Amino acid sequence: KHHIYSFSPAKKFDQKLYSGVAAAPQVFDKPGTVVLGCNIHDRMIAYIKVVDTPYFAKTDAAGVARIELPPAAKVTVSAWHYNMTGATAEQSVQVKAGEAGTPISFRLTMKPPATDAAAP
Repeated sequence: KHHIYSFSPAKKFDQKLYSGVAAAPQVFDKPGTVVLGCNIHDRMIAYIKVVDTPYFAKTDAAGVARIELPPAAKVTVSAWHYNMTGATAEQSVQVKAGEAGTPISFRLTMKPPATDAAAP
């Protein structure tokens, strides 16, 4: 059983207690970070990052992502992780017409792991 909620500016909602059936869908149509919690399970937390661009990717297990950008464009590429210090990391990239992909990399600084006083 779960009772999921969010007080995030990008999406505020309160999904009442449910179990055994699919919950009603939530539409995330405003850019921003949505933090989800559960009123039944206090330690449950999830993050949803909503972006207003068709150019996005999630990294694989090795931390690599590929984004097909339009040719001959100057773009700003942002990286985000729920546990990083700061809001986002950004780099400007010039995509040249006819060139293969331009590799970029980010080194994100993470917050120290939270300790759980209730853990054995």
